[in-house]
Amino acid sequence: MVILLVRGGHGNAVGVLVLRHQVAILRRQVRRPDLEPADRAVLAGLSRLLPRARWPAFFVTPATLLRWHRSLIARRWTYPRRRRGRPPVTAEVRQLVLRLARDNPAWGCRRIQGELANLD
Repeated sequence: MVILLVRGGHGNAVGVLVLRHQVAILRRQVRRPDLEPADRAVLAGLSRLLPRARWPAFFVTPATLLRWHRSLIARRWTYPRRRRGRPPVTAEVRQLVLRLARDNPAWGCRRIQGELANLD
């Protein structure tokens, strides 16, 4: 940062040109960049700061940037997922059902369910 302040505007412009040329060289050598999730989040966030006319500066397509941004927002606003299926039965209820079935062998599951509903 200190060096950038000392060099002034002309030095910054030359530095940007050097960086752009290096990126162009790397684009020719690497077919597909290997991006980590943090890289994607940074690029998606930076894309919101640039006007769309400047998006060709990125080495990914605008559709990819928008998809990354959507997934970033979705992760931020995603609520915890509910477990699928029936909720677990407590050990106390399980012991009560087994005791009712053991004490009354002629009762079926419907009768045991009815008796448990009458307990409330």
